[in-house]
Amino acid sequence: MLSFLPAPIIGMLTLLLYAISLLFWSLVLYLLAFLKLIPIKILRKFCDKILQRLPYYWQDFNDVIHGLTAKTQWNIQGLENLQRDEWYLMLCNHQTWADILVLEKVFKRKIPILKFFMKKQLLWSLPVAGLACWLIDFPFMERYSKEKLSKHPELRGKDLETTKRSCEKFKTIPSTVITFPEGTRFTAEKHHTQASSYQHLLRPRAGGMAFTLAVMEGCLHKIINVTIVYPEKQTSAWDYFCGKQSKIDVVIEVLPIPAELIGDYENDREFRVQFQTWLNQLWKAKDQLITSLKQASSNAPTAAGVNEYVAAKGTDDAT
Repeated sequence: MLSFLPAPIIGMLTLLLYAISLLFWSLVLYLLAFLKLIPIKILRKFCDKILQRLPYYWQDFNDVIHGLTAKTQWNIQGLENLQRDEWYLMLCNHQTWADILVLEKVFKRKIPILKFFMKKQLLWSLPVAGLACWLIDFPFMERYSKEKLSKHPELRGKDLETTKRSCEKFKTIPSTVITFPEGTRFTAEKHHTQASSYQHLLRPRAGGMAFTLAVMEGCLHKIINVTIVYPEKQTSAWDYFCGKQSKIDVVIEVLPIPAELIGDYENDREFRVQFQTWLNQLWKAKDQLITSLKQASSNAPTAAGVNEYVAAKGTDDAT
C-alpha cells in the first residue's frame, strides 16, 4: 500500500511501526502480569488466556505492518507436516536480523511460539524485551566462561544442571526452540575469513545445538530444518524494512531427533565428532538447496529447486 514511497522513507516508517508494536504489546504484557498478582481466580484465568495469545496478536500486528510497506512474493514449502501441539528444535541459516520476522510470519499458528535460549544477564540488560521474554516463558540459560571454569573447576557441569531445572516446565508445554548454528549473520567478509567450504553458508557451530538438545533431553521430539533464501546476493534487515525483498523462499523439512544426537558434547570427544559430522552433512545439503533456488529463474517453480535438494540429500544419505 505504501510501496510507492521512497525506500528510505519506507524503512524509517517500518522501523517506527515495529518499535511501537513492540512497546505496546510489552506494556500490555506487563499489565497482565501485574493483574495476575491479584488473588482473584477468574481474573488470573483470564490473564493466563490472554498471555498465551499475546504473541500471536504481536505477530498479526507485524504482518499488517509488512503488508502496508512491502510487496513480497512468498514461496513456502513444507508447512503441511507441522503441528501446534508438538515439541520442536528449529535450525535455520542466518543472514539478517529480519530472519526472525520471516520465521514468525511463516510459522504463525502452525507450531508453538518460537523461543530461543537467552543468557540470564539479558533479563536485565534488555529492560523491555528481556523481561517480556521472561514473562512469556522463554528459556534462560546460565553458561560459565572457560576462564571462570579454569579458576573454579567445581562449577563444571553446573550450568547444564541449572538450565535443565529451569526447563522442567517445557515437558508439559508444547514448545519450539530455535537456534542458528552459524552463530552469526552471513556476510561475504565472514565467509572469506572463515574460508568456509560452503558457498552460501558459514560453518555451523555444533556446541549450541548440542547444549540445547542435552538441556531439553526428552522434551524435544523433532527437528525443523528451515532454509531461507533471499534473491539478492547479499541482504540486510534494512533492505527488508525498506520493502526491497520482492521474493522470499522458505523451505521446511521435518526430521527425527536420533538418540545419537544426545550426549556430553564438551567432554565426550567421540560424541563431539559424531555430532559435528551429522551437522556438517545437513549443512552441505542446505547449501546445495540454496544454490538450486538461487540458480532458478524468478519465473521457475520453487519446487524444482526443492526436488534437486531432495535428490542430492538422498545421494548423500546413501553414501
